[in-house]
Amino acid sequence: MNVRLTKEQKIKILNSNDIYAIMQQILMRENKIRRNQEHFWVVGLDNDHKILFIELIGLGAVNRVNTDPPDVFRMAIYKLAVKLILVHNHPSGSTSPSLGDREFTDHMLKVGKLINIGIMDHLIITETDYASFADLGIMDELKKSGLFEIMGPEKKELEQWKIDTEKKRAVKYNKLEIAKKMKAKGYDDDTIKELTGLTSSAIKKL
Repeated sequence: MNVRLTKEQKIKILNSNDIYAIMQQILMRENKIRRNQEHFWVVGLDNDHKILFIELIGLGAVNRVNTDPPDVFRMAIYKLAVKLILVHNHPSGSTSPSLGDREFTDHMLKVGKLINIGIMDHLIITETDYASFADLGIMDELKKSGLFEIMGPEKKELEQWKIDTEKKRAVKYNKLEIAKKMKAKGYDDDTIKELTGLTSSAIKKL
């Protein structure tokens, strides 16, 4: 689910505190019950480290949330992000990375390397504090870990998934260009929707 950002939140990211300031606001938008669930977000950045999107890709129990590589990287491919920052909250209030957090980050690092989308950092946040894997030196450790090297069937599967996702993106953006031209020529939204297959919300944004 794409997270709506204010104009003030669409900033250039200089450090982990910049991300935490935004993600804390997003977390605090939730009611108390939802804040007691673990959330997993992906933040996409362009070449200048400006935020392209923040997407909530997982909502789990008190101490776990399930995500996989397609969930993490799909929006990055659609939006042409070159780098990602992973963020999840710990409802317990602890910011200490678990073994599972480290292993998941390691896996995503290696997948990102394969499909040319870098993982800059992984933040664990609470309502009042955060920990940054990059600041703690964990990202550098994981890059040298030698674990989760992508090869064999998984490599072929991920490469094919990226190709398929890029094809879908190309089709979508071609439809958007067609819809823009139709709108310029005075076609009504219902007709554009029928002929392109785009959603009403996508058409209204044109």
